Amino acid sequence: MLSPKSASEPGRWRTERTPYLREIMDHLSPASPVQRIAFMKGSQIGGTECGNNWLGYIIHMAPGPTMAVSPTVEMAKRHSKQRLEPLLEDSPELRERVRPARSRDSGNTMLSKEFLGGLLILTGANSAVGLRSMPARYLFMDEIDAYPGDVDGEGDPILLAERRSATFRRRRKVFMVSTPTVKGLSRIQREFENSDMRFFHVPCPACDHYQPLRFTQLRWPEGEPEKAEYACEACGVLLGEHQKTEMLAKGRWQATQEGNGTVGYHLSSLYSPVGWFSWSDAATLFEEAKKAPELMKGFVNTVLGEPYEESAESPEWQRIYERREPYPVGTVPLGGLFLTAGVDVQKDRLECEVVAWGRHKESWSVDYAVLDGDTARPEVWQRLNLLLQQDWPHAAGNTMPIRVMAVDSGYATQDVYGWVRQHPQAVWGGAGARAGQPRTVVAIKGQERDSALILGVSKADVGGKRRGLRVWNVSGPVAKMELYRWLKLEWPTDEARAEGRGFPPGACHFPQYGEEYFKQLTAERRVTRMVRGYPKATWEKDPTRNNEALDCRVYARAAATIFGLDRMSEFKWRALEEALGTYQPEPVQGVELTAPEQGQPTPQPQPVNPAVPVIPQRKAVKANDPYL
Repeated sequence: MLSPKSASEPGRWRTERTPYLREIMDHLSPASPVQRIAFMKGSQIGGTECGNNWLGYIIHMAPGPTMAVSPTVEMAKRHSKQRLEPLLEDSPELRERVRPARSRDSGNTMLSKEFLGGLLILTGANSAVGLRSMPARYLFMDEIDAYPGDVDGEGDPILLAERRSATFRRRRKVFMVSTPTVKGLSRIQREFENSDMRFFHVPCPACDHYQPLRFTQLRWPEGEPEKAEYACEACGVLLGEHQKTEMLAKGRWQATQEGNGTVGYHLSSLYSPVGWFSWSDAATLFEEAKKAPELMKGFVNTVLGEPYEESAESPEWQRIYERREPYPVGTVPLGGLFLTAGVDVQKDRLECEVVAWGRHKESWSVDYAVLDGDTARPEVWQRLNLLLQQDWPHAAGNTMPIRVMAVDSGYATQDVYGWVRQHPQAVWGGAGARAGQPRTVVAIKGQERDSALILGVSKADVGGKRRGLRVWNVSGPVAKMELYRWLKLEWPTDEARAEGRGFPPGACHFPQYGEEYFKQLTAERRVTRMVRGYPKATWEKDPTRNNEALDCRVYARAAATIFGLDRMSEFKWRALEEALGTYQPEPVQGVELTAPEQGQPTPQPQPVNPAVPVIPQRKAVKANDPYL
């Protein structure tokens, strides 16, 4: 039963809504000789529910020791509470076999479900203890591309989990499900390509030609993705969304190669049933994704269900150097709406970049400071404090403080902690990060994991003081990959800008810095190495260059996330612009202006220099701070 708490279509499960899942679920039955199944998919096609159905089937019809692995223990708890427990409560056959979870009942908790003839353990791929907790005949691994590369120093979590099923030999079942991520690094891509690679072929209602659905066959009038239709690759007839149900019902899986014993399935979101995710939805998302590389990556991963191929080469520093702009160092350009700073700590100096951020993640480097001095002594930290307390002039006539400063704690750790404690700190809670005061300072620590930019926080104070220092774990790979995509963006020509075309989302602007800054900013490149037989992406520095400028930019980007760059609402952006006096409302369309009365002079237009916006001068905002 699908619960109204977690399903858009509650009630008894109906495979006819998702007929492409029938063969997969048949192979998950003990009656099938298939042992390993890999399912590479897009979103909105029922992949996770397929796994939950299997867990319910095991409890009801084929009990045995079972393990369900989510990317993290927290996600396993969420899966249990939001998906699994409603399934158990709303299905009479399961409810009578699994008792409700009680804290005093060791046989049934949020992460452990005991039933007649078996036990279900839910755990996270980030817990080596959980992965080796018991032998498992049935193994459900969900979203494996989000698993860490190494768990507690014990190796790949998929290998650790599969070892728990080895003793069951031919009776075991391993089900791996995931949306893919980066080409060459995606686990589900590797598993799928080593399988027999099955694709779902559906017939054309007009000519009966069987074909897999491909995004390249969608057709829609320019600017009208809501009118998207599917063109048959054989006869060219345009098919409507309403015909998809008939096509899916007659579909069949076709293998494309000899596998290694694993049965593999690929399914994009184009197959999503009518009423879930439509072809016009896919076309609309594609139109949006064309505007920014990070959106296109999400489209390829979640809609096409394919791994995204990223360029591993670093940007050319000369090209960025030639794009330098004439705005003065130390002044925030008009588009900048809040400031962050990133600080890299070395033995004999501190290096700090101040960055302004605007709409669509556009950024401007405002200043880059090198503070020479022994970082084990207080003098250089006092100079950093002066920089933090500085108010920065804005092109609109106001001044701005640094909202969040992120300081690397990988070197001179205790000195960093001591200085950070002297300033307001950010808060981490259920809604994410929050920096409530200007000149907030956070200690950060770089991590190699690439699941998110901010990976979480850890307490640095022994004993876990209530208001003790928190260290923010930041993914260097995520920030660097994003930055390098931004640095490679094509900018509009001078002619296009004169016609009103703006910069692309993520555009990075720089003042007249010297060559050394840009060499440091592009000093690393991503390479893929084989580690324990698996490909692993790592970042390597050009041995002829320093990379402090790159590190500072990564830390400033993390500070922007903590302040709210990635979740800023239109209301908040507008409030920031109004506080600075830079808000420009859209012109009202279709308003007729009345002519002046008889005898009154006609007002003459005032000359305006379009290169110099006329913006009222205002004092620095002190009260009613829109940033808070």
